[in-house]
Amino acid sequence: MQSDDVIWEIVGKSHCSFRVKVPEKNQQFCRNAYNLTGICNKRDCPLANSRYATVREREGVIYLYTKTIERAHLPSKMWERVPLPNNYMKALEMIDSELLYWPDYMIHRCKQRITKITQYLIKMRRMKLSNAPKVVPIKKKLDRREARREAKALRAAHIEKAIEKELIERLKTKAYGDQPLNVNEDIWKQILDAEKGKEKLDAELEDEDELDEEHELEEEEEWDGREFVSDDSESEFGGLSDLEDMEPAQDDEEDKSNDDGSEEEGDTGSPRRKRPPKTSLGKRKAIDDAKRPRKRGARVEVEYEEEQELVDPQKESIPSW
Repeated sequence: MQSDDVIWEIVGKSHCSFRVKVPEKNQQFCRNAYNLTGICNKRDCPLANSRYATVREREGVIYLYTKTIERAHLPSKMWERVPLPNNYMKALEMIDSELLYWPDYMIHRCKQRITKITQYLIKMRRMKLSNAPKVVPIKKKLDRREARREAKALRAAHIEKAIEKELIERLKTKAYGDQPLNVNEDIWKQILDAEKGKEKLDAELEDEDELDEEHELEEEEEWDGREFVSDDSESEFGGLSDLEDMEPAQDDEEDKSNDDGSEEEGDTGSPRRKRPPKTSLGKRKAIDDAKRPRKRGARVEVEYEEEQELVDPQKESIPSW
């Protein structure tokens, strides 16, 4: 069974982990969260009192905590928590109803505590509405960690810059071959502009070629088939030299056909018709005919077979007898 006097003799005279001593004022304070006044004495100690009540605030809500001796054997359910209304007057009435037969000192201290908590909650709401600077606690460990990381990043950056300088020097000395380098932006831009100028010239030349072809096609369409031909017979019969490589058999056949035709013309007495000369359709066709390979006639192979009579050796031996 819990005894408040025994607990206070142990906690108050020997050792308590919640006690804080101030040597200048010769006063002792309590750091326990359930202490009503924050002063270390038997009346305000939450450990040495089996019947105790206090007021606390959590996330903007005020609660009334009460402890009775009937729940002393259950540490997890030792404190009963009752939320108080936001209205100050109703909260005071609720404290009076909950602590009906409790000591007047404890009821008075709970009312003082709820008054102070209500005041600082109102002040907090006003500070949120105002544009006052936000006070942030300094985290020394986090600052030291970030400073170390920044120092490491700076060292890595210095190494990267040194590598970059070394690569630029190698490129300038042409250690990797003669290739266009993007070291000087002005030179690189000049090279790109020159390439663009070449592309423009090529495009203009292509356009000019297309226009020339269109003019030539228009001229050919306008041509009605009339031409002025010179009187040179060599140009007309220049194609006869291609017939020299033909076989003699074809020449004989053509001669025979010509002779037959001449005899028929002689019998009939009609004059020989001359073939009209082949007119060229222009300089281009003449050039194309000159470039064409010469045609050769078909090659004919002739085989001769000789028959020899076989004689019996018996017939040849008879006259020798």
